[in-house]
Amino acid sequence: MGAINLLDCTLRDGGYLNDWEYGYDEIISVFERLISAGIDIIEVGFIDERRSYDKNRTIFPDVVSINRTFHGIEKKNAMVVGMIDYGTCSIDKVIPQKESFLDGIRVIFKKHIMNDALDFCAELKALGYHVFVQAVSITSYDDEEFAKLMELVNAVEPYAFSIVDTYGLLHKNQLIHYFEMANDSLKDNISLGYHSHNNFQLGYANCIELAEKQIERNLLLDGSLHGMGKGAGNTPIELLAMYMRENYGADYHLSQLLEAIDVTIQDCYRVTPWGYSLKFFIAASNDCHPNYVAALTEKKKLSVKSINEILATIPKEKKLLYDGDLIEALYQDYQAIACDDKDDLCKLNSEWKNRNLLLIGPGRRAEETDRINQYKAENDALVVSVNFIPEGIAPDYVFMSNAKRYVKMVGKLSEVLEEASNIKTIATSNVTRSKGRFEYVLAYETLLDEEALIKDNPLLMLLKLCKQFEVKSVALAGFDGYEKCVDTNYINPNMEYVFSKEKADVLNEDAAEGIQRVKLSHPVFFVTESLYERYL
Repeated sequence: MGAINLLDCTLRDGGYLNDWEYGYDEIISVFERLISAGIDIIEVGFIDERRSYDKNRTIFPDVVSINRTFHGIEKKNAMVVGMIDYGTCSIDKVIPQKESFLDGIRVIFKKHIMNDALDFCAELKALGYHVFVQAVSITSYDDEEFAKLMELVNAVEPYAFSIVDTYGLLHKNQLIHYFEMANDSLKDNISLGYHSHNNFQLGYANCIELAEKQIERNLLLDGSLHGMGKGAGNTPIELLAMYMRENYGADYHLSQLLEAIDVTIQDCYRVTPWGYSLKFFIAASNDCHPNYVAALTEKKKLSVKSINEILATIPKEKKLLYDGDLIEALYQDYQAIACDDKDDLCKLNSEWKNRNLLLIGPGRRAEETDRINQYKAENDALVVSVNFIPEGIAPDYVFMSNAKRYVKMVGKLSEVLEEASNIKTIATSNVTRSKGRFEYVLAYETLLDEEALIKDNPLLMLLKLCKQFEVKSVALAGFDGYEKCVDTNYINPNMEYVFSKEKADVLNEDAAEGIQRVKLSHPVFFVTESLYERYL
């Protein structure tokens, strides 16, 4: 049986969460704790020539910079490695190994550039480094492609080849399939490694599964302190160290790992948590890049069911290669459910034409009920609440264009409709009613503003209707706009968008421009204060 070695990647993989800015003292502290714990291989960060040197970060423009940071630090028996994402660091940024603090370099690459990446690995080996070939997104390889990869790896004869489950997609049987193919194909002197992610909470279990295979070649198992790492995180190295102590008599010092977690890593976690989450589960269960899920969930307009249905339409070759334009197009296609709304438009027009309309949004100023009700009474206005049920104001219509918000308000909506049967419901065709039918269902895509940043901004959709119906006037309440320095921009904090504070000024200006594009016969009147007014 070959040796089983643990490789810690905290300072590198964990850096995705803090832009690699641990602080110099913390970098050295973590490194020395890992040394004292007896971890076999320690990865100290990325080598990326696009970044400038910063002693507080573990992303370095060249190998010389790693020497600057770790000068005089004792590494004892540990092997120290860095990582290069192929294409981000040219060979001239890498000094010969005998002049370097690094013993080895790991190279990550995707399938379509594996030939060039392996040539680069050969150049690194010629400089004297232990080279680790890291095939990311391993599930993107079919058996024939994987066999070709094994041929290229054998030609280079690196120190190690690692199976990298970038998005945490591997279950036991799939992992064993790739593992056995590699073990059967690789030359005997090449170590075999595994780098997990915890989308399915399987990182630790998968590592144990491979350890128990007891293969003849050396096995490398990646982990990080407290599982700190990109996305759902990695296998916690403290668990691997505990397992190796209990089952193989390894002499890892757990107290040193726990001290590093307590002193440094817990502080990182409090700022930017990582680990298993619904987002990463959904991504892994659909075999796709988690940024697709993030793009859809940030819209706060889709149920989990809808998100899964959209993800299922991503072409196979694009699933692990994030494409922002593609997911936006698929989102728009999904929302644009075919709908013949001719009759509903005709009925609604007969009710709204030549009437004063008061649209109420879910901003915090929708709580100014006295002012709003006074305007309603004085102007005999029809009240339309938008994607929420206001307190203290009786709407004539409830307009729903956001499927996720509808799901959250369906119980309250049912209660309101039972108490006041005169309230009518209007929904765009992307919203499905839980029971029965909405009074009016309007074609979603015909109400979009293609020039807006948020094409399906419900205010702009309604104004488009008002223009079409030739309403007498339009007043707005509770459309506050976005502020950066408030706890929430909404009556209900759960409505807050991730991006609303970061892009407040841009969103306010965009909404104002959308209001102007509608070109109503009379300017909109703001019953409650709105930041949109600054741009009109």
